[in-house]
Amino acid sequence: MTNQPISEKALRRWAESLAGVAQTGLGFTQSQYERERFEEVLKIAGDIKAAADVGLSDALDADGHVSEWMKSVGSGVAGYATPKVAVGAAVTNDRGELLLIQRADSKMWLYPTGWCDVGYSAPEVVVKEVREETGIEVEPVRLIGVLDGMRLGASRIPLYSLLFFCRMTGGSLEIHPLECLDAGWFTRDNLPSPTLGAERWADPIFSAIAGEQRDVFYDDLRRPVWRGGDE
Repeated sequence: MTNQPISEKALRRWAESLAGVAQTGLGFTQSQYERERFEEVLKIAGDIKAAADVGLSDALDADGHVSEWMKSVGSGVAGYATPKVAVGAAVTNDRGELLLIQRADSKMWLYPTGWCDVGYSAPEVVVKEVREETGIEVEPVRLIGVLDGMRLGASRIPLYSLLFFCRMTGGSLEIHPLECLDAGWFTRDNLPSPTLGAERWADPIFSAIAGEQRDVFYDDLRRPVWRGGDE
């Protein structure tokens, strides 16, 4: 049996999961003893996340992670730590092409995405984000996927992304100067590089573009969860 090195993605997932347990515990406990124990768990989680980000020899930013986690500790149900929610938009035009943007933060190509804003439904956020990022007007057709952002590699914090299949209804490409470096329409055979997670979403998205009706896709179960792969 060979020993495989632990990936950065796995370390971040373990760190965020430990932090979530500790944050939730801090939100519900009335015991000072338990508070101290949960705060210690946050420090351990911070060490793990810092090691994933910069390596064991330079893991000096653990306190910064702990401070960020502590800011989100609430009381009772409001303090129950859960993943954030985002949306993604798989937008097609009348030529059967897919709208992709080159993200300014990572330089990676991906379909338009955005955080779910309070006061908006998920489809409303989809319309708003696509228009703001690309200048394209869209109509959400249906939900086609639910993805774990950390597992996809699109995020370093816990999030679930709701992927909607959309049709272009108007507008013209005009990229957001802060969020996008570039944008364009692509077929499956000419996806740009580097593209984030295309091996996960390309097949269901282009199947939807082709008119196929499939069930909503989601991440496979890892068995057991904590020894599963990082894909």
